Amino acid sequence: MNGVALVVRGLVRHFGGVKAVDGVDFEVMPGECVALIGPNGAGKSTCFACIAGQQRPTSGQVLWEGVSLLGWSPRERLQRGVARSFQVAQVFEALTVRHNVQLALQVREGHWPAWRPLGRRHQPEADALLAQAGLGALANQEAASLPYGAKKRLELALALAGQPRLLLLDEPAAGLAGQERQALMQWVRKLADGGLTVLYTEHNMDAVAGTADRVLVLIEGRLAAQGRFEDIARDPVVQARYLGQTGLDFLPAGKVGHA
Repeated sequence: MNGVALVVRGLVRHFGGVKAVDGVDFEVMPGECVALIGPNGAGKSTCFACIAGQQRPTSGQVLWEGVSLLGWSPRERLQRGVARSFQVAQVFEALTVRHNVQLALQVREGHWPAWRPLGRRHQPEADALLAQAGLGALANQEAASLPYGAKKRLELALALAGQPRLLLLDEPAAGLAGQERQALMQWVRKLADGGLTVLYTEHNMDAVAGTADRVLVLIEGRLAAQGRFEDIARDPVVQARYLGQTGLDFLPAGKVGHA
């Protein structure tokens, strides 16, 4: 991999006297899949929100392909190749599954908001994305009627409709049962293997082991460790402050295999 895709430098986010994020530095290379983890209250969600644009940092920089992401609107981010998902799946529940993806494809064309008759616009491309998501058989079903795991896959299909180069995933496996988590994270791994740069937060260690190329561990707002999951699971600070011995349970038998 050549160059650096995402650069986070001196990221700080204070809430009054509380230092939720306290000087975080890291880089993500093109095509790398990186997990951001940490105990509750570690600043993980705040750090991710600053990167993804939901919060503005007190200080520091977030650079994507050499340009600051700070202050970009969602539309500008999509146009620059940055897409994201949310911890709770965000889909258009009143529309069919296919129309959800058609709408996202229409937005990519620059129609924002995109409340135009969908008809057969982009239908072949939408169906291809639904097939990739394993939702082809549900294309004509209303999104509101989908089980939660299917909504998670649909949300990821919506993000991919924008043809992103950087995918930011906020706890992609949250709320999913074991087999659903494994299937979704295998898809994420496959996307990274295809060249997509991925940064995601996660609490489920079986969605980190075997999926992430590298893991970043935040503790008390600071980067406490980084490296392969095998390394951070054995790190004495991470064991003492976060994982305990449970991280070792995923070495190697509990790993999510590469797709």
